[in-house]
Amino acid sequence: MPTTTPAAAAAVRPSLSPSRAARELELKRGEFDLAVRLGCIRTVPDEGGGGRRVARTEIDRVRSEAGFPDALRERVKAVGTSEGAALMGVTAARFTRFARLGLIAPVKFYLNRYRAVVWLYLAEEVRQFAASKENAPLLSGRTPEGLRDQLDAGVDLRARNWRGRHVGFLLRQSEDPWVRAAAVASLLDPVQVAEIVEDPYERAYLNRFRPEQPAPGAPDSPAAHVAARIMTAEDPDEINWLRTDLADAIEEARTERPAPRPTPRPAPPATPAPTTSAVTPLGTVSGVETAHTSRKPRPIEERQTVEEPERSRGLLGWLRRRNP
Repeated sequence: MPTTTPAAAAAVRPSLSPSRAARELELKRGEFDLAVRLGCIRTVPDEGGGGRRVARTEIDRVRSEAGFPDALRERVKAVGTSEGAALMGVTAARFTRFARLGLIAPVKFYLNRYRAVVWLYLAEEVRQFAASKENAPLLSGRTPEGLRDQLDAGVDLRARNWRGRHVGFLLRQSEDPWVRAAAVASLLDPVQVAEIVEDPYERAYLNRFRPEQPAPGAPDSPAAHVAARIMTAEDPDEINWLRTDLADAIEEARTERPAPRPTPRPAPPATPAPTTSAVTPLGTVSGVETAHTSRKPRPIEERQTVEEPERSRGLLGWLRRRNP
């Protein structure tokens, strides 16, 4: 009896794109993306390099869970400040103070038409916070003095807590050491990254795996600038923590797979130098050295020199012979 191999099964049941998977799971695209970030839906890398996809077996697993699809929608439901305050039974101002103090961590954000950041929180976590007996004094009583001092000092941990959640999601997406290092580097200023990763070839390789910004819009749009500010660590202790993590991640990546470097070109074959005549200096003219090309010396023509007295005697003798 023929058996079906896993490869053949995958060919028969190909993986789905995120949009198609969202329809199969009866989710809006935003709900699907949040479910993936929270680990409710597992994805696999696209073999063609086109991003993440969802296997058919994962679709079947999620659909077989009890209470599908309402239970899944409830797990990924995100609420704003007003709805979150209503779930807690507190004012919107008190809810905002909880978020600024880091007692509630946002799960996502977006920009409204006024380009203001709107933070969203998991409804399930808001209900859990309100149901905890330890938090009962915060819901109705006066804010403790230590927390009031932090608020007066301007503390706001919403962006930092979102970054912590975001990098956790990125690290869960891959086991590749360079991808994980790029996830940490994405939360640091480029100057900080250059101080940790000094090799330009390693930095270029690291940038190849840099994750995309979660905010829509063109790279130079106002929304992109706001998203970049939210994604960049600001507090000194957070920066130091990320720098340490990046140094460790880069060391691991170097060990497992060094960054590629350009192959040096072979040197061209040496060509013989042209034969030139030796040049020797003769002297200087007005401070400029002159030279001549050495040539084969010509034979010196031998001439017989006649002493002056002998020449005189020969001439007088000739005159005497002409005038006896």
